[in-house]
Amino acid sequence: MTSLAPDALLAELHKAADVAASTAAKLGDEDVSAPSALPDWTRGHVLAHLAGICNAMARQLEYAARGETIELYDGGYEGRTKAIELAAGHPAAQHLEDLRTALDRAITAFDSLPDASAAQGGSGDGSEGTRTGWHAPIAYRGGVVLDGGLALWRELTIHTSDLATGRGPETWSRPFCEHLFEFLAARIRPEDKVVLQPLGLPPLSIGGGARTTVVNGMITDIAAWLAGREPTLGSLRAEAAADGADLPDLLPWPAGTPATR
Repeated sequence: MTSLAPDALLAELHKAADVAASTAAKLGDEDVSAPSALPDWTRGHVLAHLAGICNAMARQLEYAARGETIELYDGGYEGRTKAIELAAGHPAAQHLEDLRTALDRAITAFDSLPDASAAQGGSGDGSEGTRTGWHAPIAYRGGVVLDGGLALWRELTIHTSDLATGRGPETWSRPFCEHLFEFLAARIRPEDKVVLQPLGLPPLSIGGGARTTVVNGMITDIAAWLAGREPTLGSLRAEAAADGADLPDLLPWPAGTPATR
């Protein structure tokens, strides 16, 4: 499995941003105050978080362009939580304005990066000549801008589904699901090995434990399960030693900040 190239990631970010904005535009005040797919969060909480992560990632890039790093959220995780709670009860029109402004800021920051074809290297590359553009250091996960782009792709795609407007994980693309398989392999417990068998696609093994479970199903259902979301197509089936089994328990999300949803 290979990571998404910067030019392909940029295209995916534009698509995810468009979907998030168009989904939010359909919500009225009653819709915003209704429950989301996340426990204890209304749709307003999700929209506030989407605007917050867009602004947070934009400032990662803005500082990186000056050769500086800064924590993801102003005020850290506590500042993130306070901002979400303060904004969650806003009317739908305010949420939409805030989200569109934040999306524009973030997408503009990524669009302003040097041509991806000229960028070489990546995380962990010690060459100073390559530590610019997509490979400039950022504070988020101690990574580089490319890592931030992947994170924003995840946040936009997954949390748009969390708005519970009928656009669930079944709409996630194959490249996105395959990215989640790679990123969320960290959720497999040390004692487990999980063989993911998406319908009609090659299997993929994640985890290195002695206890093997095979998880069969549509690629989107498998990705939703790994992401802690409800599979929407009902296709998941787990097997151990050729017998039916329960889906294995997963470790917490590999969070860049504590308790990331």
